[in-house]
Amino acid sequence: MPMVTVSISPQQAAGIRAAVDNGGYASSSEVVREALRLWDTARKLNEFRADVLDEEGVPSGGRCVADMFADHEAERRRSA
Repeated sequence: MPMVTVSISPQQAAGIRAAVDNGGYASSSEVVREALRLWDTARKLNEFRADVLDEEGVPSGGRCVADMFADHEAERRRSA
């Protein structure tokens, strides 16, 4: 596994030590790997949101369920 050296704050180092000391993780490396996995997931989620939602949080380019339901109901009425 590649080795990387990073600088962290004393508070971050204490948090890592506490997570290991409390038994939540076997090593400080495990804490950092989990933090990086969570960071990567959050980054990908933000990219997905940017691709799917507009600036106001509304789906861009797609149709909402209410519109699809209204179309279905209109088609059902026409067929009746």
